[in-house]
Amino acid sequence: MNAHSAKSHPLDHVVLPVVNIDLARERLGKLGFTVAADARHPFGTENACVFFADKTYLEPLGVASVEESEAAARQGNVFIARNRAFRFRCGEEGLSALAFLSEDAGLDHKRFVGNGASAGEMLQFSRPMRMPDGSESVGSFKLAFAADLRAPDFFLFTCQRINSFPTDRAALETHANGVIGIAEIALCAPEPAAFAAFVGLAMGQAAVEKTGFGMNIAASNAKISLMTPEGLEAYFETAVSSADRGLRGRAILFTVVDLAVTEAHLAANGVTYTRKNNRILVKPTPGQGALFAFEETR
Repeated sequence: MNAHSAKSHPLDHVVLPVVNIDLARERLGKLGFTVAADARHPFGTENACVFFADKTYLEPLGVASVEESEAAARQGNVFIARNRAFRFRCGEEGLSALAFLSEDAGLDHKRFVGNGASAGEMLQFSRPMRMPDGSESVGSFKLAFAADLRAPDFFLFTCQRINSFPTDRAALETHANGVIGIAEIALCAPEPAAFAAFVGLAMGQAAVEKTGFGMNIAASNAKISLMTPEGLEAYFETAVSSADRGLRGRAILFTVVDLAVTEAHLAANGVTYTRKNNRILVKPTPGQGALFAFEETR
C-alpha cells in the first residue's frame, strides 16, 4: 500500500457502538462530558456526540431502528453493514472505527480501491444537529471506507464535510472533567506491524515510528498507536487475549488542562478509576465502550 500520494488527514472522530443512546448519555455525563442532543441518521442509527475544543469528537452510536438498519445494510451501506457485523461479533459496546477529516473523499475512495483496501461504495448523507440554544442546522457528509480482511472488527474511513455544522460549539466543547481534546487512540493486535500500511493509507501518512510495543502513526492532531496486548497492558492496564489475530480499538487518551479537576469530578460522581503515573484510567463500562484515559497537557 502506498500512502505517500495522499494529503495527511487529521483525526475527525471515534465511533463507539453502544447498547443504547440513553445509557451512553448517562455514562458520559457521569464522566463529566457535555453530550449533544440526540441526532438520527437516515439509515436507522442515532448518536449523541461529544465535541472537543480541538475539533475532534466522540460518536456514541446506537441503533434506532433495526428494520431501517437491516434495509440499509442490504442496500450496500458500508457504515451500517460494518456496525451490524461488529455488534454480532463483539457485542453491543466497543470502539469500531476511526474517521479522518478529508477535503476530498472521492479521491480517498480511489486510493483505497487502487490499493485493494476499499470496504465498499462511498456514502453521502445529511443529518440535523440541535444546538444548546435550540437552533438547528443540517450537516452533510461524504464518506470513503477502508478495511483490511484480517481485521473484521475494525474499519477506517475519511469524512468530507459538504455542509459543516456551526463552528462555534463552545457550549458543547466545554466539559466538567476538563477534557479539551483527544491525544491518542490505542489499537491492539498481536502483530501491529501487519496493519501499519492499512492505517497509514487511511490517514494519508506513511511515516511510522517503531516503539517497544509496536508502532505509532501521527496525524496532525493525534497519535494512533498500534500496540501488542503486552503494550496495551503496560500503558493502559487492560488485559486482552493475544489469540485474536485481528486489529481492535481499545483505548482513548484524552487531554485535560488539570488532572486534579478531572479526578475530583470522577470521585464526586462515584466513578471507579485508577492512577497510573500521570494518567487516570477508567475501564470500559456500558455506555462507554472503550477504556478512557486522561492526561494533562504538556
